[in-house]
Amino acid sequence: MKEKGRILIVDDDNYVMLSIRILLEQHYEDVRGINNPMQIETAFSENHYDVVVLDMNFSAGATEGKDGLKYLKQIKDISPATSVVFITAYGEINLAVDAIKQGAFDFLVKPWQNEKLLTTVSAAYQLNRSAQKIAQLTTKQSHLNSLLDAPFSEIIGESNAIKSVLAQIEKVAQTDANVLITGENGTGKELVARAIHRSSYRKNEVFLNVDMGAITETLFESELFGHKKGAFTDAKADRVGKFEAANGGSLFLDEIGNLSSPLQAKLLRVIQDRQVIPVGANDPKEFDARLVCATNANLSKMVQQGTFRQDLLFRINTIEIRLPALRERSEDIPLLADHFLNTYKKKYNKKGLFVPDYVIKKLIKYDWPGNIRELQHAIERAVIMSDGKQLHVGDFNLQSINQTEGSELESFNLEDLEKWAIESSIKKHQGNISSAAEELGLSRGALYRRMEKYEI
Repeated sequence: MKEKGRILIVDDDNYVMLSIRILLEQHYEDVRGINNPMQIETAFSENHYDVVVLDMNFSAGATEGKDGLKYLKQIKDISPATSVVFITAYGEINLAVDAIKQGAFDFLVKPWQNEKLLTTVSAAYQLNRSAQKIAQLTTKQSHLNSLLDAPFSEIIGESNAIKSVLAQIEKVAQTDANVLITGENGTGKELVARAIHRSSYRKNEVFLNVDMGAITETLFESELFGHKKGAFTDAKADRVGKFEAANGGSLFLDEIGNLSSPLQAKLLRVIQDRQVIPVGANDPKEFDARLVCATNANLSKMVQQGTFRQDLLFRINTIEIRLPALRERSEDIPLLADHFLNTYKKKYNKKGLFVPDYVIKKLIKYDWPGNIRELQHAIERAVIMSDGKQLHVGDFNLQSINQTEGSELESFNLEDLEKWAIESSIKKHQGNISSAAEELGLSRGALYRRMEKYEI
C-alpha cells in the first residue's frame, strides 16, 4: 500500500530525475519531478511537499554545491517542515554534511543504492509527518488555551462572595506560593486550582490532578514518587511519579485531608526537600511544581484532634482560599442555571427550553447541600425529563422544596387545597409528573398548567 506523501525531485539530469521518480512512485501516491530549480516556488504554490530530493549543483561544471544551499534555504523559507534530502557526488560530501547543519535532513551519494534511497526518503517523510502532527497539536492547544485563558472563564458568578475569590486568585496566581483551597464538596475547588494555574507563568506547562482519597496506602509512593523496574512484584517497567510528571507545571492534590498520618509524613518530607526518591531507587530526583491542595475537611480542627500534622498544614497553606457554599451566593444561581441549561440544551438537542422566573425563585430558595454539582445534575435531569419548552419545579426533583414550603395544609381555601394536593402527589411519586397527574385525575398538560399557576 502506497504512502499518501508528496515527494518532489529536483535534478537537472533528466535520467537521474526519472530514475528516482520511477522508484519512488512504487511507494508514494504523489511523486513529481522537475529539472529546473527555478520552478521550485511554482511547485510549492500548487502543492505542499513532504520531502524534496534535491541535487546540489545545477550550473554547468559546478561542483562546490552553492546552488543546493541556495535552494535549500528557499525551500525552508517556503515550507519549514518539508524534509530535504540532497543528492551529491563523492567530492561534495563535506559540503553535504555542512548542509545538514543548515537544515537538510540527509544526503545520498551518487550513484545511490535503491534500498538506501528508499530508507532515507521514508525516514524524511516520517519526520515531516511527525512535525505536522506536532504543529497541529500545538495549534489546537494554543486555541484551547485562548478559550480557557480568559480570566477565570469557568468560574461563573457576580456575587460579592465569588468576586472575593477571584480577587484572591489574581493575587496568588503570579507567585509560587503553595495554596490550600477549602470548601464543601461541589463548590468548584478544582476550577479554582485550574484558574490559578492558567493565570500563572506556568500556564503553558502541565496541570496534573491527583485525587488523594483514591490512592491506597500501598500504592501511595509509587503513584506520587514513581518506581524503578523490579522494585516490587508488579513493577514491570520504570514509572514516573506524579511529582516528577508535573515538573514545570502545577500539581493539584485534591482531598488531602484524607491522608493517614504515615502518608502525611512522607508527603511532608517531599514538599520540604523538593525531591522525590522513586521506590527501588537510591538517588533523589528534584522537581519544580507549583503545589495546590484542596479539602472539604477542617484541617485546623483535625490538627487539634491529632489527625493532621500541623507542620504539613503550614507547608501547604501559605495562602488559603475558602470557597463559599452555593447557599451563601444564591444570587449567582440564575447565572449558573442559565450556563448549565445552555450546555444541556445543546447536548440533548432540546432547543428553545427555558426556566421561567417562578422556577428560578424556587431554585434560589433551595439550600443546595450538594452545591454547584447538585445544581448541574438537577438541571441536566430537568432537561432530559422535560416535555415542552418550559421547565417546571417538578422536573428538578428537589423534594426539600416541597417539604419546606406548603407541605402542611394551612387553610381550607380551595386553591390552597389544590396546591397542597399537587405538591403532595409530586412528592409521593418522587417527581414523576405522569404518575402524579394520573393520581390527581389530570392530564400532564393540565397538571403542568396548575404547577405554573401555583409556582410549583
